[in-house]
Amino acid sequence: MIAATRKISILALVLCLFCCQYSPTDRTVIETPASLIGNFPNERIKPLFVTDLVKHDTDDPAIWINYENPTESLIIGTDKAKDGALYVFDLEGKILDDKVVRGLKRPNNVDVEYGLSLNGEKVDIAVTTERFTGKLRIFSLPEMKALDRGGVDVFEGEAGPEYRDLMGIALYKRPTDEAIFAIVGRKNGPQDGTYLWQYLLKDNGFGDVEADLVRKFGQFSGKKEIEAIAVDDELGYVYYSDEQAGIRKYYADPVKGEEELAYFATEGFAQDNEGISIYRMNDGTGYILVSDQGANKFHIFSREGTEVNPHHHELLKTVSLSTISSDGSEVMNFPLPPHFPGGLFVAMSDDKTFQFYRWEEIAGDDLKIQPF
Repeated sequence: MIAATRKISILALVLCLFCCQYSPTDRTVIETPASLIGNFPNERIKPLFVTDLVKHDTDDPAIWINYENPTESLIIGTDKAKDGALYVFDLEGKILDDKVVRGLKRPNNVDVEYGLSLNGEKVDIAVTTERFTGKLRIFSLPEMKALDRGGVDVFEGEAGPEYRDLMGIALYKRPTDEAIFAIVGRKNGPQDGTYLWQYLLKDNGFGDVEADLVRKFGQFSGKKEIEAIAVDDELGYVYYSDEQAGIRKYYADPVKGEEELAYFATEGFAQDNEGISIYRMNDGTGYILVSDQGANKFHIFSREGTEVNPHHHELLKTVSLSTISSDGSEVMNFPLPPHFPGGLFVAMSDDKTFQFYRWEEIAGDDLKIQPF
């Protein structure tokens, strides 16, 4: 069947694509097998859904899985403006207006973590960086209720406001004690290995969140900025995009030190290496996806290294998607019925939308899908 599918005529493919064009307000799009699209590199993989439009400027998504009822899982995305918002979408890209958090001062990136201890209970959280206030904003999931008393200050004591212009964030849950940390980046920072600051998130004694600074780390090339950050909780690593330079890798656990473990994805990008997301396999393998923003492509690297070098991340595949200048993405391996049985990949697009892809479309015949 696969061999027969590959023999489809170019004319048939063109007709199919022509008949299935989408717009930002039309969510249902072509479901062409990724293996077929891979034979025609000039064609982009199309998303299954495109979200409703946000008001200003999409930037970064996060996925919250409702493990009790996966069909009610949520996508949270930033709308980056001085009167910005955290938008919340269902799995078909429709805005859930009662959950949207408006009135934020230029929220940039967002991440999700599960089970922060507050008032003796475990609470799932979404955390975004609010650039115009220099604060982290923290909300409960799925309710999207504020847990921060107006925000948590970060990068305090820096010399000037240019070093407190918040951008990237990733959350890390340490497996040994379930402590949750926020790793935060900014638009400007020093090149001496202290660009990123890491905070322990904890109960302030009244059921809200406070943050204790636990370390400063992270080399910077000085070429542009550091925005995209991603953490692999299970393996214990943090990755970040040193834009126009490469991807840097460190231990996520602050007690393991500040050694740079890997520096990869240093060539083959049209302009900025940007959004990072990690597709995790239960056996410790998987994939690291990095946005090639200027080329509307994603480069996919191995999550695991080799026996000789556990921090060697080989380039496995490059895919062209329908996103426009994407600089934020997230991926989950968990089955989300009925549309995403093999996992969900979400990417920001520079047309006020986020795009939802089946992992099967990204993987094609080349990459694995987590079995369940």
